[in-house]
Amino acid sequence: MEQEAQEAEKNGRIRVIVQDNGPIHRCKEVQQLWSKWESQNLYIFFLPKYCSEMNPIELEWQHLKKDELSGQMFEDELDLAYAVMNGVKARGEKGQYSTERIKFNEHTSS
Repeated sequence: MEQEAQEAEKNGRIRVIVQDNGPIHRCKEVQQLWSKWESQNLYIFFLPKYCSEMNPIELEWQHLKKDELSGQMFEDELDLAYAVMNGVKARGEKGQYSTERIKFNEHTSS
């Protein structure tokens, strides 16, 4: 979010982020940054609690489970992870939109 806020401030355009009510989005550390972000033109809005039908990713997960993963058994978490990645790719191809994997936490401690 810091990068989003900095970019919004730099280009002078308002940026809006819509999030669910997950604990990580509302923890004290994050709440303390809301005023700063707003002063940089970044505004955070939250979907209503327990309203998954308003969260597009929830609908996408529903389709992924029903259309791509239904009826499959997985040996372990790695097999499940690959099935999810392949399912996301297949849904993107069907819907003619691009998908891209983003790797988080690539930094390793020495």
